[in-house]
Amino acid sequence: MTPLEPLPVRGWGRLRPFAEPALLAVTATCLAAGGLAWLAGVVRLANGCWIAGTLAAVVPAVAWVVAGLRRKRLGVDLIAVLSLVGTLSVGEYLAGALIAVMLAGGRTLEARATRRASRDLRRLMERAPRHASRRVGARVETIPLTDVKVGDVLVVRRGDVVPVDGRVVDGTAVLDESALTGESRLVERSGGEAVRSGVVNAGNVFEIASSATAADSTYAGIVRLAREAAADNAPVVRLADRWAAYFLPVALLLAAAAWIASGSAVRAVAVLVVATPCPLLLAAPVAIVSGLSRASRAGVIIRGGGAMESLGRARTLVMDKTGTLTAGRPIVVDVLAAPGATPTDVLRIAASVDQLSPHVLAEAIVSAALARGLQLSTPTDAVETPGNGIAGKLNSHTVAVGKLPDEAVLEPWARGAVSRARLDNAALAWVCVDGEPTGAVLLRDPLRRQASRTMRRLRRAGIDRLVMLTGDRVEPASEVGTVLGLDEVHAQLSPEDKVNAVLAERDRAVTVMVGDGINDAPALAAATIGVAMGARGATASSEAADIVLTADRLDRLADAIDIAHRSRRIAVQSAAVGMSMSLLAMVVAAFGWLPPALGAVLQEGIDVAVILNALRALRGDPALDTTMRADTRNLLRRFAGEHDELRDALESIRASADLLVEAPDDEALHAVVSAHAMLTDRVLPHERAEETELYPALAAPLRSGEATATMSRMHAEIQRLADRIGVHVHLAQEAGRIEDGQVDDLLACLYGLYALLRLHFVQEEENYFTLTQDDDVVVSADALR
Repeated sequence: MTPLEPLPVRGWGRLRPFAEPALLAVTATCLAAGGLAWLAGVVRLANGCWIAGTLAAVVPAVAWVVAGLRRKRLGVDLIAVLSLVGTLSVGEYLAGALIAVMLAGGRTLEARATRRASRDLRRLMERAPRHASRRVGARVETIPLTDVKVGDVLVVRRGDVVPVDGRVVDGTAVLDESALTGESRLVERSGGEAVRSGVVNAGNVFEIASSATAADSTYAGIVRLAREAAADNAPVVRLADRWAAYFLPVALLLAAAAWIASGSAVRAVAVLVVATPCPLLLAAPVAIVSGLSRASRAGVIIRGGGAMESLGRARTLVMDKTGTLTAGRPIVVDVLAAPGATPTDVLRIAASVDQLSPHVLAEAIVSAALARGLQLSTPTDAVETPGNGIAGKLNSHTVAVGKLPDEAVLEPWARGAVSRARLDNAALAWVCVDGEPTGAVLLRDPLRRQASRTMRRLRRAGIDRLVMLTGDRVEPASEVGTVLGLDEVHAQLSPEDKVNAVLAERDRAVTVMVGDGINDAPALAAATIGVAMGARGATASSEAADIVLTADRLDRLADAIDIAHRSRRIAVQSAAVGMSMSLLAMVVAAFGWLPPALGAVLQEGIDVAVILNALRALRGDPALDTTMRADTRNLLRRFAGEHDELRDALESIRASADLLVEAPDDEALHAVVSAHAMLTDRVLPHERAEETELYPALAAPLRSGEATATMSRMHAEIQRLADRIGVHVHLAQEAGRIEDGQVDDLLACLYGLYALLRLHFVQEEENYFTLTQDDDVVVSADALR
């Protein structure tokens, strides 16, 4: 079986969907025929029909008991057999026929509920592609998916499922990623951007260059996990079996006591009738499987009910940093240049050489250069040294990008770059031309936009201990822990250290470990529940995890825990209420106040009620629902996009202040004037639009007009500082220079406004923009500074 083949259905599996309805049809027909015969006065024929219906149910009921014994489980199916046989033995043939119909009806309802809850996983597997269209020159050929190799150019037609992971060759791809993310909004991917298998082409034909084989692609990993989902017997179901072990002798003893006390076997049969079938074993599986189904629709693949139930009891969450709490995609936050060079030239030559490096920092530098529209050159004689960087020739000059020995950092500008990197906890990529440092590129791995909000949601969901493990340095790790309010942070850990830390946490409480890298696999396996971020095909972390978040989004973890808590709560609630109602009915029947026929109807009503209650796990928790209109979501996306466009504006404010510190000369004046123009033309209109358009629209979903009050106050402070800077600009332009008496106040305004805007952006992104449930948007390093 290839990785993308759907789960085969053979033999009994094909007939199973028809078995319960067939049994229901037979028993119902016998009951109805007996009723008509009784009305016609043919009592013997009526009894014969009811006996036939009862016997039709006895056979499968015995089979269920035998199946339970094979699994070393003796449950309440035994009560079903005893009650059916008991009605025949005491001549309560109508009661027996009613029990048979209700038993068959309950089984049919349970089977339909299970199939309904499992259909999302089945659809996930059935939509997997089998073939791919490969372009070779001007010819396009259809090939089996297993024949796709890394580097092949594949044609994806409108409506096709992307067969393997790859990158868009050119143009723009419009994709429906709902199968992976659970979100129905279309997304665009431009030339060079990554596309995951399993998404659907919702636009024009495009081509991808495959970056993985079918077996190693994202969708194959999801299908493989979906096959294993629901294969485990959840602990809550085993808990139901343990409860049944107590319920069975109670039912038998109560029936025996009623018989002995009254001398009537009918009372004993009546007691057994209302104990059959116990909702305990119906509600728990339906609720758990319903939870699995809802999780799959939310982009969370859970291997089985056991992991679902354990997740619902979790109290400790252990997380990796890189790729889990951070985006795992470094971004360029600044480019510093030596005297005589410009930041643009430094970035251009660094990106030109880094084009040939697969390193994640090199990819970030190239992406930053392309985003600024720089024309890159192709280097020659490129040589990469693992851990140190890459070097190559550009226009007869040797250009190296990477690390630099401490003894080579001599110039004041270079020492300043080192200080800046330490202060900002940034990585530093030196750019050397012919052996001389010419510039430096500062990079940071930003926090995920949803990180802070997700941590708060996790605590509300019952997680009372948040721990971060990372191999990174102490300083950036501590900063992340402070920003997110984590309980404990462990830095500079090896994979073995991570395993030991997870084991220590697991000894204290049910522990969840979240990670995304291959080095996280041992720690994921050591935890009570391992969660892998993003289904990256056959990576070790996905294989070792109990739960995989198919979308590369941290907030899906909070969704999974909410679903697990709700499913387990509904399962236990349904089973407990059903048992209580059955026990009450058994007591009533023991006193002779509930005849067998009426008891059968009552018991089935209890069963139907608890199954319907268990199906509530298919729906989300109304208490967590934030209803939002489509136009409000569009506003949030619009302003989130404007935030990303305004990042350079924030940096221009800081840059103008830095120049003013060096000297209040003409260059500094020009920079301050430019920064003020940017504030007037771009930032302030954005803030006013938020105040008049976005904040009023958020009042309904946030259930309060006061939810944005603090942000409005910050808008007022931003306006005040911008106006104050405007006054300084006017005075300086009148005088032709920045007066000495202006410098201190102007610096305070510029640096203060820079810090205020940066904090304001982060607060809005965490509190409001994450409500759109879009894919994770990488934010600048401001989120961590």
